[in-house]
Amino acid sequence: MEKLSWQWMAECEAGLTRRFNRAERYPALVRVFRRISRLGDGVFWYALMIGLFIYYGMSALPVILQMIAAGLAATLLYKWLKHKTLRPRPHHQFGNIHCLTAPLDRFSFPSGHTLHAVTFSLVAVYYYPDLAWVLAPFTLAVAASRLVLGLHYPTDVLAGGVLGAAVAMLSFLVF
Repeated sequence: MEKLSWQWMAECEAGLTRRFNRAERYPALVRVFRRISRLGDGVFWYALMIGLFIYYGMSALPVILQMIAAGLAATLLYKWLKHKTLRPRPHHQFGNIHCLTAPLDRFSFPSGHTLHAVTFSLVAVYYYPDLAWVLAPFTLAVAASRLVLGLHYPTDVLAGGVLGAAVAMLSFLVF
């Protein structure tokens, strides 16, 4: 089966992506989004799981195990979709969109950072609703970082969010 052609969608989204990417004019803002992006690589989520265990003890273990299982499922889905779609990153296709940090892989669809952020946040907030005031803004910041840093198109981020929500919901059926 032939790989999907993303060029038509990329051209439609390039203008919007360029608008987010104009943040490069503000180095302090770019530094903030780079840090958020790096925290979204996993550091924040591992710290959250450790924090849950320290604060709630053994009662948090089932939640942590669900987060780990959902995270593994999200990783498998993400890698499979990246391999199937092979959508180039915006900075590879458009010279006026600049990559402001090193990408973790070559392809754009879906946003793995967003997928994982939504997955982990939904699972954690389901069991610990008081965490929503921290996790919701952080998840939105992770998603925005993908656009500001020129790593993804808006539909990559949107798809990552939808897929992350689906993985979290499926994890509730399993656990």
